[in-house]
Amino acid sequence: MNGAHDLGGTMGFGPVVPEAQDAPHYRGDWERRTMALTLACAMLGRWSIDESRHVREDRPPALYLTSPYYRIWFDALEALLVGHGIVGDDEVEAGRSLRSGEAGIGPVSPDRVTTALRRGAPADREPPGPAAFEVGQAVRARNVHPTGHTRLPRYVRGRVGVVEIVHGAHVLPDRNAHRLGEDPEWLYTVRFDGHELWGADSDPTTEVSVDAWESYLEPA
Repeated sequence: MNGAHDLGGTMGFGPVVPEAQDAPHYRGDWERRTMALTLACAMLGRWSIDESRHVREDRPPALYLTSPYYRIWFDALEALLVGHGIVGDDEVEAGRSLRSGEAGIGPVSPDRVTTALRRGAPADREPPGPAAFEVGQAVRARNVHPTGHTRLPRYVRGRVGVVEIVHGAHVLPDRNAHRLGEDPEWLYTVRFDGHELWGADSDPTTEVSVDAWESYLEPA
């Protein structure tokens, strides 16, 4: 979707100022707790990483652009818990549990979290058929503006690039984010020249590589 999160190539937001290498990972205890809650709740298996990312990116633009990073995560987690019926709106309003929790849900140990993070959640799947594109082929990112979730950045839409890598088939986030199934598609890394993206005045050495699912692309 065309949301406030898709800032690539957008001007007027000032420079990106990197933090010091030794800067703390969290700016307060509430950020630590938000991260811990997000991980623990994800281990319930009620939603996918694509759905959780979509809910974070679907915050109202004014709220998204003015919120600290972990406030966006906190708001999204609240929406996921309510949306999946784990927490009620009345409990959010009260700021505490008003009913007994579901049977079989217990605490999550640090060791279990560490194991899960190291294992990850691979998204590669069996290909649905032969790949439409190959390394070295020129492709154009489709100029589309979906109302739902997508990983296709606005700044590459309608632009021509070259396939660098064919990754195999992976879960399509556009459908998985909306609980419509995994619908795996071939995934490619496409390299775009800076002049193609930003015009003749851009740095001639600039190249941008984007991972793009097959339905995002068309022959150039």
